[in-house]
Amino acid sequence: MDQDGGYTEEGLLGLAFHPNYEENGYFYVNYTDYGPKRNVIARYSVDTDNPNEADYFSSTVILEVNQPYNNHNGGQMEFGSDGYLYISFGDGGSGGDPLENGQNLSTLLSTIIRIDVDNSSDELNYSIPLDNPFINNNDARPEIYAYGLRNVWRFSFDPETNLLWAADVGQNAWEEIDIIYPGLNYGWNKMEASHCYPPGSDCNPSNYELPVWEYELYVDGVCSVTGGYVYRGNSIWSLRGKYIYGDWCTGDIWALSSNENSYLNEEIIRTDINITSFGVDQYNELFFCGNQRIYKLTSNEGDLNNDNVLNVLDVILLVNLILSQQYNDAADLNGDNILNVLDVINLINIILN
Repeated sequence: MDQDGGYTEEGLLGLAFHPNYEENGYFYVNYTDYGPKRNVIARYSVDTDNPNEADYFSSTVILEVNQPYNNHNGGQMEFGSDGYLYISFGDGGSGGDPLENGQNLSTLLSTIIRIDVDNSSDELNYSIPLDNPFINNNDARPEIYAYGLRNVWRFSFDPETNLLWAADVGQNAWEEIDIIYPGLNYGWNKMEASHCYPPGSDCNPSNYELPVWEYELYVDGVCSVTGGYVYRGNSIWSLRGKYIYGDWCTGDIWALSSNENSYLNEEIIRTDINITSFGVDQYNELFFCGNQRIYKLTSNEGDLNNDNVLNVLDVILLVNLILSQQYNDAADLNGDNILNVLDVINLINIILN
C-alpha cells in the first residue's frame, strides 16, 4: 500500500506498564522530541483522580538517545520477567547505516538495551543490571543487551519460555525474525538477515547470530515486517506456541513454529491492513492495530457444525466423531492427528473462554 503524505517513523513509539502498576501507577513511554532530535524514555503516573488518564505533570525523563535521522527510531519497550525494562533503538536512520552504528558498542543505536528503572546509580535515573553482558567492557555501553540490529519493529517475550522474539526490518532485500540472547551480535550492517551486506561483499556468517526466519522483500507486495507475539491464549488452539507476526504493506499475518531444529512458517490471513503493531490482553489473546483501528484475531475454530455458535452441540458432534472413529481435520483441535478426549478438553476450553 502507498504511504500517505503524513507517514513518519517518529512520534509515540512505545509504552510499557510497570510490573507493579496496580500499586505504583507507573508507566513508561518512548517518544520523539526535538532540539535535538532524540528518543525520550519517560516515566508517567496515572492520575490519582481518574484511573483512565495520566498525570501530565508527572513526567520523569529516564533516558534520552539522540537520533541523527528521522527514520529507524525503533521504540518498542517491554518489561521482562526479571523486572528490567528492555528497549529497542534503530541504527539511527538514513539507509545502509552510514554512521556505522550497527557494529559500534559505544552507542545505544542499533541495540536492545536492558535497564533497572527501580534503582538509580551514577547520576542516572536508572541503574545497570549486574548481569548485563557488557557491564565489564570498557569499550561498550553497559546498557546494551544485544546489538547489530537494524530497526527492530517490535519485540516480545514468550511468557512460557521467556524467549525474546524480535522482528528486524531489513534494508532492501530481506526481513528477519530473531530470537534475542544476551551479548550476541545480529550482524547489521555486515549482514542483512543471513546474507552479506552490501550484496556481493564478503562476510563470515559464523561471527553473527543468524535469524530463525527470513523472507524476501517485494515478493507479492511485502515490504516491512511487524513483530508480534507467541500466542498463549485459549481461543485459537491451533496457534498456541506459535510466533504470530505480519507485514506492514500487505497485511499478511503468519504463524512461525519450531520443528526440532527447523522452523515452519504458515500464512494465517491477508488483511490488507497496514499492520503497525501487535498486542495482547490479560488473557494473552492477540490484537493488532492499523488503519486507525484495533483488531482482535479470532477464529471459528471448534464450530464443528458451522452454525457460528460455540456450544454443547459442537461437543456432542466431536464425541460422536470419536465414538464412530471418523477423523476430521477441523475436529483435531490439538493437531496430533488423533481424535480423542484431549480434543474434547480443548473444545470445552475454547467454549469457556
